[in-house]
Amino acid sequence: MEPTLPSDVLHRGDVHDENEHDTGGSANKVLIVGAAGKTGRAAVARAVQAGHEVTALVHRQPDAELTGARLIVGDARDPDTVDSAVRGQDAVIDTIGAAVPWRRSTLETDAAGALMAAMTRHGVRRLIVTSSVGVGDSMAAVAPALRVFLPTFLRGAMRDKDAMEAAVRASDLDWIITRPALLTNKQATGDIRTYPAGSPTRTRSLTRTDLADFLVAELARDEHLHSAVTVANG
Repeated sequence: MEPTLPSDVLHRGDVHDENEHDTGGSANKVLIVGAAGKTGRAAVARAVQAGHEVTALVHRQPDAELTGARLIVGDARDPDTVDSAVRGQDAVIDTIGAAVPWRRSTLETDAAGALMAAMTRHGVRRLIVTSSVGVGDSMAAVAPALRVFLPTFLRGAMRDKDAMEAAVRASDLDWIITRPALLTNKQATGDIRTYPAGSPTRTRSLTRTDLADFLVAELARDEHLHSAVTVANG
């Protein structure tokens, strides 16, 4: 589960301005995992809009249609389900998250492991995963008022994300770890800032639509390859 809190105060970043980022380059066959979630849905819509051929892997039949995507219903931890979904793809965007963030879980780690194994078997190179600000060496980017949520409300999810990141880093895939700031359901701003691992710049929030825009753009960019990047609105 991705944390969501309202935020009216945004801090301007000083590292990279993603206002004029590209839209994902030429068309790709893209698997989006966790596509029934709020971020996953936004990523599907953005990828379809950008002209990609999208396959959406969801745990159960969604209430609303994922327009323009081929739907696969199944468990993202199941090797057979994941193998079938990954076969023939050019890239994978993983937006999966646990439904109860304070409960101990290995959902994200297990799903990433199944994805990476299938990608290796089928020669699919690019993996873009969604983690969270505050994981690993990005704690400095978390606003002080929000740090109390990490060891309490988000304690289960943060452990899982940390283990997931470690597994992704250990792979030989072309991976990108995205660490979004606190996610909101506000309208897209188009003002997307990125900060390298360990950056002391504090972030406040990021709209899910802006996150989706960034994830899809990373299908074609190599700037953040083999790195973890914090993403926030400016």
